[in-house]
Formats: sequence, structure tokens, C-alpha cells
Amino acid sequence: MKPFVFIFLGLIVCTSAVAQKVNKIIRQKDVTRIIQTLAADDMKGRSAMDPESIGKAAAFIEKEFKNIGLSPLPGASGYLQEFSTHEKIEPTRISVQVNGKPVPAENTILYSDALSINLKPGALTDYISKEKSFRASLRPYLRDTVSKIVFVAPEHEKEFREIYGYFGGPRLVQKSNTKKGTVVFILSNPATDFSVEANQKKSSFRMTNVVGMLEGKTKKEEMVVFSGHYDHIGIRAAVEGDSIANGADDDASGTTAVIALARYFKKIKNNNRTLVFVAFTAEEIGGFGSQYFSKQLPPEKVVAMFNIEMIGKPSKWGQSSAFITGFEKSDFGTILQKNLTGTPFQFQPDPYPQQNLFYRSDNATLARLGVPAHTISTDQIDIDKLYHSVNDEVESLDMANITATIRAIALSARSIISADDTPKRIAKDQVK
Repeated sequence: MKPFVFIFLGLIVCTSAVAQKVNKIIRQKDVTRIIQTLAADDMKGRSAMDPESIGKAAAFIEKEFKNIGLSPLPGASGYLQEFSTHEKIEPTRISVQVNGKPVPAENTILYSDALSINLKPGALTDYISKEKSFRASLRPYLRDTVSKIVFVAPEHEKEFREIYGYFGGPRLVQKSNTKKGTVVFILSNPATDFSVEANQKKSSFRMTNVVGMLEGKTKKEEMVVFSGHYDHIGIRAAVEGDSIANGADDDASGTTAVIALARYFKKIKNNNRTLVFVAFTAEEIGGFGSQYFSKQLPPEKVVAMFNIEMIGKPSKWGQSSAFITGFEKSDFGTILQKNLTGTPFQFQPDPYPQQNLFYRSDNATLARLGVPAHTISTDQIDIDKLYHSVNDEVESLDMANITATIRAIALSARSIISADDTPKRIAKDQVK
């Protein structure tokens, strides 16, 4: 045999030995226990806007980190990373009429930082026709500084209801950046006879990430981040009597992975780089948790970020596979796949570029700072009917798939945590 064959066989033997240890430490019964706790009905969907439910979830993750034996970040007194960069704003009264008839609350979305709103005939109006996508048309209006009413064709009712779930109640606004202008979306054909009167109130609001770490041995100043978001979308309109959007896949599965990986790396004790494990809050309502977290660490010291989101069901390629968002932006994925040589698991590039997934999770904030920050997922997002619904329950998950994916991440990360490999930085000018 040629020499490279011996090297290859040696690599397979090495991988097999490490895989056996991974399988022994990362167990399906532990994975199941954690997901069942985070996605239980008593967590009420873990909305970041509900202090009781999100606080209960944070306390559970905090206890897991403590039991594992993680350390708090330097200078922190514990695992809870609290911050109050935003205020909560919520309507106290809203009255909308079109052609002399009151419009139901669920057919109106108010997006404004003003405490008093009064729009009458003569105000600017616009129209999102049935030929346009309501979701795609939304962002420019939210950024607009001119007050206007936007009528939305009734054919967009389904999309309208989904967006209403985000903006129909309280939302968060930056203390230092008040939005100018008011936009009111009304599910109705265009009209010239209309009125909008509303009052809102602001109140202080605190949010909490849960963060723990394992200090590195030889390169402790260099960090590798493992993350997932632990919030979901809370209570929704009841479907067959169920109103709790449990978020089992999104993203109790990813948060479970973070906890399981923390336990694994704590046990094997071979990380030359410092490992940071974080469960982000408020991903679903704007990524506020990851935005705050990114400002607490020097980004040039973060060599990689494994963000894990929705690994609860097999990917489009079946078992033993997952995809990496932004695969082409660094050699992160290539390194991970190299470390899986000798195993059946495959990391693929994101097959859903039209979904813009690289920018829809907590990796994006650090990626914009140049960190090789990518999301690992198995979700078939283009056909996933359980996404952001009350049916995202534990019973819909494939626990074997989740466990296999977590084990693959543990194996694939080894040359990065040992400091044998350093992924290339992401070009900031290529990240919008």
C-alpha cells in the first residue's frame, strides 16, 4: 500500500475511538430529558416578552450549566447575562375605522414608538396588492420615517396573521433610538375614509442570556462559541384547543445541543482554546441577545461560532447529515467535514439560499464582525409545516437524529478546540 493509505486508515481508527467516547457521553436519554423540559407546556412557549416563562427556562439552563461545572465569564458573578438595552412599548388603546366601520384588532398592525397616534383622511397611504409578497414588502415600511397607512390586500391574510404574531402586541424598542414616523398596516382594500387613534406606554425591560465557559489550556485567550437560542414565540391562536407554541425544534433542540456539548467537553478536558456556551434570548423578536453578547467579547479573539438551530428532524438528505449556513464564506465547513472522515455524517452547504438563513439566526451578528460564525441545522424549512406553530412539539421530533447531529458537531469541532485548525475570517464587506 502507498503511505497515504496507512495515514488514512490511522485517521479512521482515531476517529472511531473518539466516536466511541462521544457516543458514551452524549446519550439520547439525556437529550430527551432536556428537550422535554424546555418544550413542556409549563414553559408556555418561552416568549422573551413573558418574564415568567422565559425566566423559568433561563433558570433551568443555569442549573444545567452549574451541574456540569462550567465557569461564568471573567468578571461575571454567575451564568445569567442580564441587560436592559431596550424598553417595552405596548398599546393601551387602539381604534381603527375604515369607511365608517371598526376594523378588528387582529386586522391591524401598529408599528410606532409614539405614545399618541392620530391619523385621519389626508395622511399618506400605500397598498400592498395581492400580486406582491406582504412579508417581502414589509421591511422598507418598518424603516420609513414618514407616517402612513398601508392597506394590505385581503388575499395576504395568512402572512398578515403571522406578522401580527410578532408586532400585534408589546414589542421592544431601543432606549437610545426612537423610531420616527408611524406605520399602520390594515388588512383591507384601499380606502380614503379612515381613522387611526391609539395610545401606547413604555416600561423598563430586562433580558437574559445564559453563558458559561471552559477555560482553555494553552490558548485560553482564543475562544470558540457554541450557541442556540432558548426563546420561542409563546402563546398563539388556539388550534384544536392548543395555544402553546412549544418550540421543541425551534430552538429547544439547539439549546439542548449546547448543554450536551458543554457536558461532553467538560468531561474530556482537551480544549486548548476557551469554549463559551451560550443560550441566547430574544432571537425571535430581533436577535437582541446575540447583539448584546457580541459586545461583551473582543470579536478578534473568537475563532469560530457553532450556532445550532432546529436539528429536530432529518435533513433533505436523510439521516447523518446537516447543512451549514454561509458555507462559502469561510472554510469552517471544510474543517468540520475533515474531522468527520471515517464517519457516515455529512455537512452540506445550505440548500435554501432563497430563505436567507445565514442572516436569520444568532450567528449573523458575530459574522458581521468577521467571526467565522455559522448556523448548523437539519430543518427542511421550505416544507416544514410545524415551524412557528403550536404543533412544534416534542412528539414531532426524531431524538435519534438530534443525538446523532450533536455527536457529529462534537467530533467535527475537535481540531478547532484543540487549536490545530483556525477557520478563515469572514470578509466583513461580504456580510450585509
